[in-house]
This record gives sequence, structure tokens and C-alpha cells, in this order.
Amino acid sequence: MTTSSLSRRLLNCAVVSATIMSMVGMQTEAAFAASGYGVSNNDGKTRTPIKHVIVIIGENRSFDHVFATFRPRTPGEKVSNLLSKGIVKVDGTPGPNYRLATQMQGVNYDSFELAPPKTAYTVLPPAVVGGSATPTGCEVLGLSNTASCDSAANEAAVAKIENGLGAGYLKYLLTGGVYGLPKGQPDPRIAYDGKDASHLPPGPFQITSSTNPYDAYDASPVHRLFQMWQQLDCKKSHATAANPSGCLADLFPWVEDSVGSNYNGKAQPAAFTNISSGEGSTSMGFYNVARGDAPYLNYLAQNYTMSDNYHQAILGGTGANHIALGYADALFFSDGHGTPKTPPNNPVNPQAPGTPVSGYNSALSEIENPNPQPGTNNFYTQD
Repeated sequence: MTTSSLSRRLLNCAVVSATIMSMVGMQTEAAFAASGYGVSNNDGKTRTPIKHVIVIIGENRSFDHVFATFRPRTPGEKVSNLLSKGIVKVDGTPGPNYRLATQMQGVNYDSFELAPPKTAYTVLPPAVVGGSATPTGCEVLGLSNTASCDSAANEAAVAKIENGLGAGYLKYLLTGGVYGLPKGQPDPRIAYDGKDASHLPPGPFQITSSTNPYDAYDASPVHRLFQMWQQLDCKKSHATAANPSGCLADLFPWVEDSVGSNYNGKAQPAAFTNISSGEGSTSMGFYNVARGDAPYLNYLAQNYTMSDNYHQAILGGTGANHIALGYADALFFSDGHGTPKTPPNNPVNPQAPGTPVSGYNSALSEIENPNPQPGTNNFYTQD
């Protein structure tokens, strides 16, 4: 967005950042005033009309995952996303520059590499089934083994538990489960550009379709530090004036399929394939806000201000970014009294990672080692 547009919108009350930060105006103020809580004669004595800040964390989601087809409604404003780059069209289908997002598969057998040798995919790894079998709202109501339990009675019941949602959103707590679908296998609901989940083109694909509605549960992408660094494929020789970071962002599905996450020193499973990690091409899926997906986030972005060039404080997973959000810094491991201490780093037997090796009373290791296990292509030694 242009600086003038940003300034104008800030003066009109609001902010939504890329991960997303939003400012609340008159409704929040009225609610506080009505409650009598926090009311002060100084409430209106602020340098700007902004009085309250709410931070909304879009956990495990990239910018394009949600806003790939976002279009600013104010003339002169711009956004950097898949649509503006011509990678996809407004209907979500491949655009004239789709090849710019072609993904690669790497070769990394010796030690951890941020930019390993690579070749292009011709077809993405399969998009696999993921997410809860039974919708969360149904589970809270004591129901199980169902992909949906939506009814007027259940919406009324779940409203008593989740009272922050508008009435029109309650049904989404009760629908979209994957009960009956084969978890970790090619997703029969996914269809893109005339292809099924096992034959997707080698770039981004729209998640939603007539066979996979917006409220459907889907797999979650990897969100851990070493994986994310490697997925971006950064190297000094890649840097250009147009891309000074030197990051090509073209190893997303390969990293997810070669290592996944949370194996914690366990040996690579036998007969390991490109869906064994349970990830497949999950990282390449996007929603289409131009066609009605993510309506609330789209509303915030259209009515407030969005910074499409800021994504997160730390290139890493959930824990690091929650800490950075609260402390504006990283926290060190300590003895509980403020003294720095080396985290537990006991040796791990890959064949029995939860069992202490001889001479040790613990198998806990909290220091990661992204070097590949012997004989594997990028399957981390300790994750």
C-alpha cells in the first residue's frame, strides 16, 4: 500500500497487519462505556483516534494462503500476492505467470543446506487428508464419529460455550470434519485446474471447490524453524535488485515431505514416500477471498489497513513468534532463576527414541539437529 493510503486509513481508525493486527474503534469503546469498566475522563485525549489494539494471530498460515486473491478496494492501493503477480487469476486458476511459483525437490544427504541442489517438480506431491475427524464443536458437545452435527439445537448449545462468535458463524464449529476419509492419503475432495489431488500442477492450488467447501477441515503445514528456513531456499547468489533477500521460496512441499516435523530423533519410517510425513503438498494450498473464502479476515483487510510486506517477527514456528510478540525478543533457556543454562541434550536411539540409552536416565533432547540421518535425503537427525 502507498504511504498516503496508509496514513489516511490510520487517521480513519484502523490497522490490520499481515498476521493480522486490527484496531477496534467505536463499538469497543461503546461496550467499555456501557459496562463502566475502564471509563476515564482521559479516554478521548489521544494523539490519534486509535484507542484499542487487538492482535489476531493467523497461526500456521502464510499471507498468500489466505490473501492470494485479495484486491484492495481503494483506487491506487496495491498488494503483493499471487493475483497481483499473475501467478493465479481472480477465479483461482493458474495465471500467465504461474511458472514463477514452480516448486523444486532437493537433494541433501550429507549436512543441512539452506539451498541444496534441486530439480523442478512436474507434478506436486499429493494433497493429503488432514484435520479433525469430528468437528471441534461436535466433540465439545460430546459427539464423535461424524463429519457434521449442525442443527439449530446444537448451534444453540455450542453458543453457550463459544459466545464470541456471531450467530452466522456457529455452524462452522459443527461442520467440515474428515470422518470417513483416509487420513494422510490423497484427498478426494481436492480438485484444481481439472486435476485431482495426486496430479496437481507444480505450484499453488486453490483448496476450495464444489467438492471441498470453505468450512472443510484440511491438513496443517509444517511450522518449525529449520524447516521454514530451508523451504525459502535462500542463497547469496540468488539475490537480485528485485529480490534482495536471495530467497526463492521454492522448496515448500519437498521439505515437508522429506522430513515433516516432530519425529524427535526417531529413525525414518520404512518405505518412506512423499506422503509418509502426512504433509504432501499442503503448503501450496490457498483460499480464494475474491470468491468468498475467509470472509471475516477479508472484511478486516478491506475495512482496516493491511501490511502485506510484514509476516512474522521470527522465521520460525509458533513458540518463537508468541515469545517475540510478547517480549520483542527471544528468550533463553534458564535454570528457572534467570541464569542461562544449556537445554537437555541427551543422546537418542533412533530405533527407540523415548527410551534412555545406556548410562543416561533420560532420552529428552531439546536441541535440534537438522543434519540428515545417515542414508536419508533430508530426514533430520533431531527435530
